[in-house]
Amino acid sequence: MSLSEQDLYIAGAIGLLTLCSVITRASFNLFGHRIPLSDKMRRALLYAPAAALTAIIVPTLLPWVPGSNAALVDEKLFAAIIAIVLFQRTRSTIIMIVGGMVSFWLIQALFSFW
Repeated sequence: MSLSEQDLYIAGAIGLLTLCSVITRASFNLFGHRIPLSDKMRRALLYAPAAALTAIIVPTLLPWVPGSNAALVDEKLFAAIIAIVLFQRTRSTIIMIVGGMVSFWLIQALFSFW
């Protein structure tokens, strides 16, 4: 089996992207103690995971497209609200995920009948 030039290019790109990802993610763990961060920067970094998660979830739940007649409320939004309520009541991530998915499937099945 011989590899074509395109196959080598793709394998090289995947390898280099993997290397870049590992280096950038591991650099803070390897050299973080040598690069002091101010208290203000440390506090700001605490909000990064929540901000990233919000940036991923909100456009999925509320697809605002100018000039579109798409429904702003659909089964994903209802399932997310149910999942949030479940998490508020139980403080269990597993119950939130399972409850949100089950409610999504049930609401989707109910909407398909209408």
